Amino acid sequence: MKLLTYTLKENYEPRLGFIHNNQVIDMEDFGEISNFPLPSTMLELIDMGFELVEELNDMLAETEPAFLEEIAYEIEEVTFLAPIPKPRKNIIGIGLNYTEHVAESARTLDTTGKLPQKPIIFSKPPTTVTATNTNIIKNTKLTSQLDWEVELAVVIGKKGKYVPKADAMDYVFGYTVINDISARDCRREGQWIVSKGQDTFAPMGPILVTKDEIENPHNLNLSLKVNGIEKQNSNTKFLLFDINDLIEDLSVVFTLEPGDIIATGTPAGVGAGRNPQEWLHDGDVVEATVEGIGTIVNTVKEISI
Repeated sequence: MKLLTYTLKENYEPRLGFIHNNQVIDMEDFGEISNFPLPSTMLELIDMGFELVEELNDMLAETEPAFLEEIAYEIEEVTFLAPIPKPRKNIIGIGLNYTEHVAESARTLDTTGKLPQKPIIFSKPPTTVTATNTNIIKNTKLTSQLDWEVELAVVIGKKGKYVPKADAMDYVFGYTVINDISARDCRREGQWIVSKGQDTFAPMGPILVTKDEIENPHNLNLSLKVNGIEKQNSNTKFLLFDINDLIEDLSVVFTLEPGDIIATGTPAGVGAGRNPQEWLHDGDVVEATVEGIGTIVNTVKEISI
């Protein structure tokens, strides 16, 4: 399913829905016409398990189109929020997970250029999350080197500890797009959370696609544009540590729980790796795309506080 969290233009209360035939169907409304109570938030849905998604697909196939029309909204009528607007925990970030990005980072940042032997893990607070069509806030008192990073994000669907690599996909609920915004001049003695953890530094969306809709998450094109000019273009097949590797490794370190988000890393083409280096400025429009999921669009807004 293509799931979304949204608001109506005349009602700002967040709602859970799904896209069907290019229209938005409200999840609770669908539950009412199906005599099957359904959750009102993405995290509640994830908590109920992936089996519910399979039931929803069966219910949808059995529902008369006329009934769906009665509860459908046109996409233009809704405002997309981040699929999980307020994650329960920090987003798990993975650094230096594409070979060419390792090389470009070594040229300009405080990294060695050696391929990691294990995943490099950092995190982004829940307050970094923002939706498509919102602003990325650049505080000029903190940074003059604001950078972009398109990434495939994995959403965990069930609790897991010591997950074997072969079983890792059983723990995936679905996928979304994240732009791992980074203030390169805010790194502190090798620590990245100030660089990557500022408010609005994790644009996410536009939807959450359940895993049954993505045939192979390790063969998805991903790209990023700034003001219409392509800066990144690669494929998830070039991940150094794929999703199975990451889930196995992370679940040894700490317990994975439903709703956890793993940003799997960015390919080459970031601003810091360019010659000359390029940074985001006030008014710049950033488009991050992952095949099979969609595009998030955000505009940089400078403040000085």
